[in-house]
Amino acid sequence: MVLDWSKIGAGDQEPLLRPREIYAALPSKPWAYLRQEQGEVLEGWFRRKDDRDVVIKQNTGGGKTVAGLLIAQSTLNEGVGKAVYLAPDTYLAKQVRREAGRLGLATVDDPADIAFRSQQAILVTTFQKLINGKSVFGVAGDGREAIDLGIVVVDDAHAALATTEGQFRLTIPASHSTYTAITALFAADLQHQSAKGWSDIQADDYTAAVRIPFWSWANRHSEVMALLHPHRLEDDFKFEWPLIADKLQLCAATVTSKGLEIRPPCPPIGMIPAFARARRRVYLTATLADDSILVTDLDADPRLVAHPVTPGSASDLGDRMILAPVALNRTLDDEAVRLLAWQFARGDRNGDNTPDAQPINVVVLVPSQRAAAAWAPYADRTHYVGGLEAGVAELKAGHVGLVVLVNKYDGVDLPGDACRLLILDGVPRPMDAMERREALALANSPTRLGREVQRIEQGMGRGVRDSDDHCAVLLLGANLGVATHDPLHLGLFSPATRAQLALSRDVAQLIQGQGLDAVRVALEACLNRQPQWLERSRRALAEIRYADTSVVRPESIAAREAFDLAATGQPRAAADRLQQAINSMEDPALRGWFMEQKAAYLHLVDPVAAQQLLTSAVNENEFVLKPAAGIAPAKIKAAAVQARAASEFLASTYQNGMTLVLGVRALLEEIVWDEERTDDAEAGWQRLGQHLGFTSTRPEKLYGTGPDNLWALSADRHAVTELKTGCTTDSIAKKDLDQLGGSVRWDVEQHPGVTALPVMVHPRRDLDERAIAVQGMRVVTPEKLQALKQAVVAYAVALADGQGRWSDEQAIATQLAHHKLTAGTLFQTYAEPPRTASGA
Repeated sequence: MVLDWSKIGAGDQEPLLRPREIYAALPSKPWAYLRQEQGEVLEGWFRRKDDRDVVIKQNTGGGKTVAGLLIAQSTLNEGVGKAVYLAPDTYLAKQVRREAGRLGLATVDDPADIAFRSQQAILVTTFQKLINGKSVFGVAGDGREAIDLGIVVVDDAHAALATTEGQFRLTIPASHSTYTAITALFAADLQHQSAKGWSDIQADDYTAAVRIPFWSWANRHSEVMALLHPHRLEDDFKFEWPLIADKLQLCAATVTSKGLEIRPPCPPIGMIPAFARARRRVYLTATLADDSILVTDLDADPRLVAHPVTPGSASDLGDRMILAPVALNRTLDDEAVRLLAWQFARGDRNGDNTPDAQPINVVVLVPSQRAAAAWAPYADRTHYVGGLEAGVAELKAGHVGLVVLVNKYDGVDLPGDACRLLILDGVPRPMDAMERREALALANSPTRLGREVQRIEQGMGRGVRDSDDHCAVLLLGANLGVATHDPLHLGLFSPATRAQLALSRDVAQLIQGQGLDAVRVALEACLNRQPQWLERSRRALAEIRYADTSVVRPESIAAREAFDLAATGQPRAAADRLQQAINSMEDPALRGWFMEQKAAYLHLVDPVAAQQLLTSAVNENEFVLKPAAGIAPAKIKAAAVQARAASEFLASTYQNGMTLVLGVRALLEEIVWDEERTDDAEAGWQRLGQHLGFTSTRPEKLYGTGPDNLWALSADRHAVTELKTGCTTDSIAKKDLDQLGGSVRWDVEQHPGVTALPVMVHPRRDLDERAIAVQGMRVVTPEKLQALKQAVVAYAVALADGQGRWSDEQAIATQLAHHKLTAGTLFQTYAEPPRTASGA
């Protein structure tokens, strides 16, 4: 006889509700007990389970997936409603289902599955499956009954937010007929905002982006609706259009040569009733200091978000040594580090081409295919998002060597020997049109820095998946070096990561100025588990505690509340709500940015007041939209003494010699020959001028006309510069010279009596056979640019050495003269005349 165990011991027992008790009763749990930090967050959630929004923060590898699954199961047991666990992508959803299987928890992957519908299993799917205009969970206004949810668990919430923003952004490709129709409708407005930007778009320069003015868009949104609506069922429209169509008048529309991007100020998350009305929403996040985006993007309650659930201690992080080679020795170039990484992967720790240690897996995270190409000579494998699952499985199975992962900084688990040396070679840059515009207008705002730090911290967490794991981390490039030394960046990292960075800086100071051999020794201390390193590493984390509160910035709350008001037909109230936030803002750039948005709402009820406000906004932030009447270009004035201006700028920008050198190297890394980064190059050139003591502006960005850059070299001499760093031709084209000539005429008209020096940054100095050089022009070629970069780095290093002389006017004057960086010598030294077809 076979016993039917389902009928034994069941009786009238109440289902278990406490997640820890659920785990204890699991028949196939992989560990006898939950880790302490898991138990603490589960108890913390249980005390707050009736709060609609709960943020759970744990260090990377702290066991958030298990916690999230147990919370979902607890909600099922309580009978609150259906449970959904959302992962950022399909790869990670599979991992979650695999983890649930190990725990013995029932999961399904189909929203139609009867086990999910009857609250007998957790639905594990992707955020994108829930948030889209054809969502099987229901979309407001589509006539279908929305699925009622008891709990939504959002795993890796900050990573999921990228999906949210994407799903509420309609991008119409340039090949679509409506792109041509809409850009023709607003061509005059685009021309007014930026003549050069509009010309670049027409010339298929995909780095150019111009926003359609909000007043033109709002006034003609019915015409836009008529153009778009017939295409609503097409593949390019059907997943996003239903989510934004009713908010079309409020959307920002930005044109690039690749497409037209239409997005609302905040995602109207209420269009997905299943999420908006879920009784419980739990956000599993990394230990980031700023959670404002949960409010703006997901409409989470800011009061609840500000008080996350955390473990009692933040020491539940694996052991990491984090070094930025460029901060150790300015002569250590990236290629040398790539060679070192390749050698470590093969067990050659001392670099003598003979293995002397166990080979290890080295994983390199890069933001783009172009960045991956630099690793091609050393990579054993290169994986893109589509091939990650097999690639990660191979790493977990044994030794592979040096593996490059492209544009995947979150959601990849590389425990133990799967990754012992992790390298971050850059971080992803803003790619969509609105983000590029925001990055320009809010270059150093907490919003931008917070997103950058988030990606860095997520990337650094790939190699340590629990408190017993260890991994060495190398950060390539000056931008990443700045992030680990600059106080503004450091304050945005989690407490445990800050402690590890501080300890790693102590190590870095011991090997400051030394070569790769010193880096090898430091890495071995971590990889070989040297007792002295282990003791100090554990001690550094021992007393670390999570912050009791998360940052939820007031302007983010205001942005969400204002949008919700405008979306319900109250634009005046929306404008008033933004003004409350503007009144308390200290950052002029942020004030101007929010004044632009306030003007967009105000236009719907008072167009005249909106234009007046926008005129004021330009005075706060020169990169916001220009008012309909335009703005007169401001006259620029050269500094009385170049060295004095440089000393004042450097002293106000840098706190110590390390941040000075790293900051200079970082801006120079922006000026690269890359067609995808032309805007970065223009911004870097502007900052270069400021570091050298010149008044430096970007007229084309400010006024829609004039040169890419203008340096006031002296009271009567300007450098008028056009940057062609994205150019791939083998000569300087006639149209580029015409543009430079037009910019020279613009400068002379704006500044009577000034002599303009025409400058072009171009990969070649040879003129096209149909081109005529602008009189007196100079060309900064790749060779000259490299020489200029070397001189500027040497200038910064000299000022940072010793007592630190970057605020000393006389010391700066000496270094400017020595390195030929003065107004009179710079372009004579680091540029050359163009060369005609005849070679003259």
